[in-house]
Amino acid sequence: MTTMRISLIQTPLSWEDPRTNRENFTEKINSIEETDLILLPEMFATGFTMQPENVAETMEGESVTWMRETAQAKNCAIVGSLVIHEHGDYYNRLVFAFPDGHYKTYDKRHLFTLAGEEKHYTAGSNRLIVEYRGWKICPLVCYDLRFPVFSRNTEDFDLLLYVANWPQKRTQAWDVLLRARAVENMCYVAGLNRIGQDSNKHNYSGHSQVLDSLGNYLLEPFSYEDVITVTLDKAHLEKMRNKLGFLNDRDSFKLL
Repeated sequence: MTTMRISLIQTPLSWEDPRTNRENFTEKINSIEETDLILLPEMFATGFTMQPENVAETMEGESVTWMRETAQAKNCAIVGSLVIHEHGDYYNRLVFAFPDGHYKTYDKRHLFTLAGEEKHYTAGSNRLIVEYRGWKICPLVCYDLRFPVFSRNTEDFDLLLYVANWPQKRTQAWDVLLRARAVENMCYVAGLNRIGQDSNKHNYSGHSQVLDSLGNYLLEPFSYEDVITVTLDKAHLEKMRNKLGFLNDRDSFKLL
């Protein structure tokens, strides 16, 4: 397909309360008429907690099951991260749930040392590239945004996704870095952040947004609770890449 409809759900999160959060997202997802992909925030079931032992689920748990069943019911993909316990370790794991019931995962590579995330979670190592409805998509998590080498478009992906709990006091960095990732990678970029305040008194202003391959806003940053759907055009993306050819001049390297 040449177009991709993505829906961003910007909302507060209930602290360490997966059931309430799932109910909130279910209500908002039910309001979406037609879409191809729904974005949920980082740790959508709990908020950005450093107490994984209190809330961790398994890949067979209620939140992943809910994602898979909802994706099937809505005939779209659903993407977000949550706290997963596996083989004795805790992960900030992104799940990309497909409408046919299967899923792929990515464990957050860059753990947020300013909050001590590395003391509680195990970092991933491999980036995920998803092929979905004719699009190549690279989904990443929050702090990954600050590391351009890890986000570099070496696979000719069409869309970068960032799901986040990005604090209000660093909103300027969020805006600047999302635009930079779009321009340098010649791809669409969608960043989905939460709003509200968590139990650690950290404030979140959202600023969820969608940018094209030239860094132009398709959805300007907003700070209120809402569900917004944006349509991306792959033909336009390919036209810009063919016209400008910047990706042809990129350096070759390998991620270790």
